[in-house]
Amino acid sequence: MIKTPIFPLGRRRPRKAVSDSHGGVGGVVNNPGENSQACFCKPRQCRWRSLWLAGSLVRLQTQTTYRGIVDCMVKIYRHESLLGFFKGMSFPLASIAVVNSVLFGVYSNTLLVLTATSHQERRAQPPSYTHIFLAGCTGGFLQAYCLAPFDLIKVRLQNQTEPVAQPGSPQPQYQGPVHCAASIFREEGYRGLFRGAWALMLRDTPTVGIYFITYEGLCRQYTPEGQNPSSATVLVAGGFAGIASWVAATPLDVIKSRMQMDGLRRRVYQGVLDCMVSSVRQEGLGVFFRGVTINSARAFPVNAVTFLSYEYLLRWWG
Repeated sequence: MIKTPIFPLGRRRPRKAVSDSHGGVGGVVNNPGENSQACFCKPRQCRWRSLWLAGSLVRLQTQTTYRGIVDCMVKIYRHESLLGFFKGMSFPLASIAVVNSVLFGVYSNTLLVLTATSHQERRAQPPSYTHIFLAGCTGGFLQAYCLAPFDLIKVRLQNQTEPVAQPGSPQPQYQGPVHCAASIFREEGYRGLFRGAWALMLRDTPTVGIYFITYEGLCRQYTPEGQNPSSATVLVAGGFAGIASWVAATPLDVIKSRMQMDGLRRRVYQGVLDCMVSSVRQEGLGVFFRGVTINSARAFPVNAVTFLSYEYLLRWWG
């Protein structure tokens, strides 16, 4: 049991800005505390479990050959074996520490700028929800810019339906993440690496604000008087923050994935708005909610552990 210091009513320990050197929560910290090992999984384990589901999600959102997530997973296993679930995982795993460093580092520093108070002064004056939302939106916007090329490569690789490493099977268009990046750059230019970036920014900017507001609100609501949030509170608040943000993000996540696949063989959409209109016209409004269940299911454990890591990092470097 890790004991934490007591602070005044409703006041949480003042936070230092998380620098890039230790902001990669969920991607770097494997053992944030003894309590975290008893809950769900370690951050890296959660990322692995989340990413192999992501391949099914991407296909469900961009292809019309599947009746649902179960049908998608069964067909992937039948035609591509278990290896089919792990396509496109190397780049997300390699980049997650950097992406989380940018997100949490920008969020923390933006919050300090907006509140214009020192750490000591913030003990008596917690940031408002408006400041939290704006800081989250800023972090989400910059995170999306850094994430765009990695996310594009992941989506392209996950949409390849050729069996992996089977003799006599047709060769996939991309042999791996480096070959995929080089091919996109050669065929589509530098801008091709940022295909779908606008949809990604539109997805992440407001939803990351919702992400942090939900987390902070739940922590304040369920933290006993004069105490820091417990590990259980952090886990639950982080999990529901992940669910809330992904429910809000799923419609644009569908559009983002379709924009990223656009141009692989021929251009279909003229832009984000055209993609939205065409998708609704052909498949109805339900297209915007493809994958919302699996997004929510994987969001809870991943973000619960991410926030627990974040809180322990703040305490260690505090």
